[in-house]
Amino acid sequence: MSAQKIIKTENIIKISSDELLESALKKLSSSHDAAFVFDEKNNFLGVVNPYYCLIKSSFPANTKVINCLFHPPKLKMNDSLIKVAEALINSKVHYLPIVDDKDKFVGIVSARRLLKFFLEDERFKIKINDVLKFKKKPLLVVKEDDTVGFVLKNFQKTHYSKLVVVDRDFKLKGLLSYFDLIYYLMMPKHKAHMGERNGTKINFYHQPVRNFMKTFVLTLQQDDLLSNAIDLILDKKIGSVVIINEEKKPKQIITTRDILSFFVRKEKEKEKLRFLPPFLKIRPFAQFAR
Repeated sequence: MSAQKIIKTENIIKISSDELLESALKKLSSSHDAAFVFDEKNNFLGVVNPYYCLIKSSFPANTKVINCLFHPPKLKMNDSLIKVAEALINSKVHYLPIVDDKDKFVGIVSARRLLKFFLEDERFKIKINDVLKFKKKPLLVVKEDDTVGFVLKNFQKTHYSKLVVVDRDFKLKGLLSYFDLIYYLMMPKHKAHMGERNGTKINFYHQPVRNFMKTFVLTLQQDDLLSNAIDLILDKKIGSVVIINEEKKPKQIITTRDILSFFVRKEKEKEKLRFLPPFLKIRPFAQFAR
């Protein structure tokens, strides 16, 4: 299967190179989204992505997008789906361009379209617990009473795109992404009044995260299937599922990136199997050790 199977040519977020960053970001809905930037001759220049513009860098809201472009990997029609998945993982962007042999923009591929393709794959009928053991990063939680300033330091230190929010009993309360805070971080400060040292942003940094978190969170348990997580992500258009126990305490989080990584790992295992001698494919290795 190739990228041609999941190409998207319509309803792509396209913007001019003269557009301001603030305007471009209002058209996006998560830190993994991308707006595709073109010049006056309709030549593809790059993308604007919240992660690269505001998390990895700190461009002002009034920056023209031409000055804060991210140049994503370009894919071809005949590129394999494993190459597509790896590019999505490595770039941290869930929308990537497809170009023809003359480097002309022809469309995009998205993580969501790839996930939809996975639903037909029996390998995803596996318990979530069997996938979590490959997850290298630990779950990071913050309390609903923690301040925005404290949480921002966590984002910058860990480079996570979202954090799970819990109450004092460590029960799930919500989910907070860096993107949820972007609008407030970009707001200009007003002149400080009495009792304020540096204007509105001081107040913002001291507010509790409960004021900004999303309380609608997709949840599953460890014995549920990975395909169930994909179904939820596609149906609700939310990029992750929090895994909870019977007490509604979060144990881990399954993200779109985790699902793409699972696919890459399985595809590489299948590729290795192709080069094994036929007799090794028939019987398990353990039988030869007896």
